[in-house]
Amino acid sequence: MRVLLVGGGGREHALALGLASDEAVEALIAAPGNPGIASVAQVRPVDAADPASVAALAVEVGADLVVVGPEGPLVAGAADAVRAKGIAVFGPSAEAARLEGSKTFAKDVMTAAGVPTARAYTCTDAESTARALDEFGAPYVVKNDGLAAGKGVVVTDDRARALEHAAECGRVVVEEYLAGPEVSLFVVTDSEAAVPLLPAQDFKRVGDGDTGPNTGGMGAYAPLPWAPSGLVDEVMRDVVHPTLAEMRRRGTPFAGLLYVGLAITAAGPRVIEFNARFGDPETQVVLALLETPLAGLLHAAATGTLAGHPPLRWRDGAAVTVVVAAEDYPAAPRTGDPITGAERPGVIHAGTRRDPDGTLRSAGGRVLCGTATGADLTAARDAAYDLVRGIELAGSHHRTDIAAAAIEGRITVPR
Repeated sequence: MRVLLVGGGGREHALALGLASDEAVEALIAAPGNPGIASVAQVRPVDAADPASVAALAVEVGADLVVVGPEGPLVAGAADAVRAKGIAVFGPSAEAARLEGSKTFAKDVMTAAGVPTARAYTCTDAESTARALDEFGAPYVVKNDGLAAGKGVVVTDDRARALEHAAECGRVVVEEYLAGPEVSLFVVTDSEAAVPLLPAQDFKRVGDGDTGPNTGGMGAYAPLPWAPSGLVDEVMRDVVHPTLAEMRRRGTPFAGLLYVGLAITAAGPRVIEFNARFGDPETQVVLALLETPLAGLLHAAATGTLAGHPPLRWRDGAAVTVVVAAEDYPAAPRTGDPITGAERPGVIHAGTRRDPDGTLRSAGGRVLCGTATGADLTAARDAAYDLVRGIELAGSHHRTDIAAAAIEGRITVPR
């Protein structure tokens, strides 16, 4: 199988490692890739935001399967353009990707499907935003209605800050706050059959103790020792299958990766958001534990044969990833600084580039992450932080508490 992987971030590096280890993959091409991905794939340039360019490259390299990693190309229609060439693609159509591209659309689908989620209003001016904030009360939850690279959400007790964020975004969804620990569940689907992966938990706030602004994610771990028994089955029954059925009813079936972001509340799981692709950095830990060959799983979803795919196999133990971010991330990250200590197994590249002389430099806000497995969460966490301590990047920062609360038994589900 010849596989083309579209994207060049940490999620795509983790996907590239999984695809490259699949014996069915005879050639792996990544576009545009990054220096980490280049260690396991042939890297080609492409304008990932241009569906026609992605499709043309898929034809040129003779791809049997195209895996579209980022949300931007999916919302732009990259999967549609590839499918039009008769090539199997893992990723939803542009219409189906609206589950991530528009918070309002996702809420409409959930309402129609009877999916448990927070009450919400779409607001386009200060007056309607203020009314919604006052109805729900603090903590205030204000979400950019469109794509925002994981940083479009503000959760705050400061009403003025909530109004300011709404004004900056223009069109927002204001929601009631959902109290309870958060869970990320990835579901591989061909629009009919659906296969859940291991639940994970990520850390959105930039600082220890969940302080500071939201980011694209500062770390993650899996599995979740505190998760309620039967959680995945409940989410598949009450959220995933109703959502897929509603998308089929609308004539826009969703095939690809449905990311379900959940809050585990006293009333049960409630959906915070849907994404139309693998999450970052949760992908790093989930795929580190997946023993089933990845390319075969994604190809089954891309070709409508997922129902016949063998049950997934998982490695024992746990996985932890810790993100190393550039100075001033997430506000105005500094780039161009040299990096050392990143050429080791387990160090995943996200925002990096390489000079002609071989110097590795920062090229984004989330630069690298240390990803490790272990017999349990404690061992995996220790190994991940060992990787992080070996990375040198001027001004960089990382959270020091990834997975700590789970290890110490400090996560409780409201009752």
